[in-house]
Amino acid sequence: MIHVDETDPVGEIEPPFPCRDVTIKRNTDVNDYYDMLSEIGRGKFGTVYLCREKSTGLELAAKLVSVNRRDERRNVEREVDVMRRLRHPRLIQLYDAYDWGKYMCVVLELITGGELFERVIDEDFVLTERACTVFMRQICEGIEFVHRQNILHLDMKPENILCLTKSGNRIKIIDFGLARLYDPEKKLQVLFGTPEFVAPEVVNFDQIGYGTDMWSVGVICYVLLSGLSPFMGETDIETMANVTIAKYDFDDEAFNEISEDAKDFIQKLLVKDKEDRLTASDTLTHPWLIQSSLCTELHVAKTKLKRYVIKKRWAKAVGAVIALKRMGAKFEDNEEKVDKS
Repeated sequence: MIHVDETDPVGEIEPPFPCRDVTIKRNTDVNDYYDMLSEIGRGKFGTVYLCREKSTGLELAAKLVSVNRRDERRNVEREVDVMRRLRHPRLIQLYDAYDWGKYMCVVLELITGGELFERVIDEDFVLTERACTVFMRQICEGIEFVHRQNILHLDMKPENILCLTKSGNRIKIIDFGLARLYDPEKKLQVLFGTPEFVAPEVVNFDQIGYGTDMWSVGVICYVLLSGLSPFMGETDIETMANVTIAKYDFDDEAFNEISEDAKDFIQKLLVKDKEDRLTASDTLTHPWLIQSSLCTELHVAKTKLKRYVIKKRWAKAVGAVIALKRMGAKFEDNEEKVDKS
């Protein structure tokens, strides 16, 4: 069996490229400078490709986005503007950006270790509470830096936490497509995010703040330690209703293996009033992240986490099938229109 490395990462691994002051290259096709090798991801906002820079041979990730509408172009421009400010070892790094015709492309650091949750459920890994603190500390370090730049991530969820490599224990936070610059003096409200991980103020369309990200960090921690989702309902509506109540417990057998410090850490994040939650800076001085030494294997949590991840995979696959069916229906409608004309 291979234990997850339970020692805190020492020093920082040099990024694959020096920091770059990126500006969007207008009226320039990304394909002139990069070879698109294969698709490695697909989401609501674009498709991600493994690409290779023609001049250097450097392999990177290219997020290609269709920008037929002005708001779609503004969204990509905002993402680039946000990422230019986020130079930190715990955050994915920006390399280049292009705008041509009806497409924009954001070129990013390539991260090859896969999703954190996929990693820790691997048969060869032994999950312990100490290992969880190593991961959670890095997540909090990344968010602390993001908040110091007056930025809110607003889409913190397990899929957006990747392992830097397949063998080490370093993580990176990705996907700043929903991130916003934040001025505490101005009221900011949003109505987007993943129901399972959004804070009560998002569901209620109230003012958001730094605490909005911290709620999501608390949910991620709860799931990582137990394999259970604290507010998940049968439907998105039910899930969001549970979030607004902000009621959860540690009654499941999975928490029999978990320390009181870990529960205290979660309890101080999953607080209904965002102003009462731990800040990112606060989390870094919490006893659980500083001195947890519990190396007992979390058998129950890992079993439940495996079920959780498999359920997510299934839901994602069903979503992809539904999307394809919708595309097929649109295609058939278009064919009928052509035939009638």
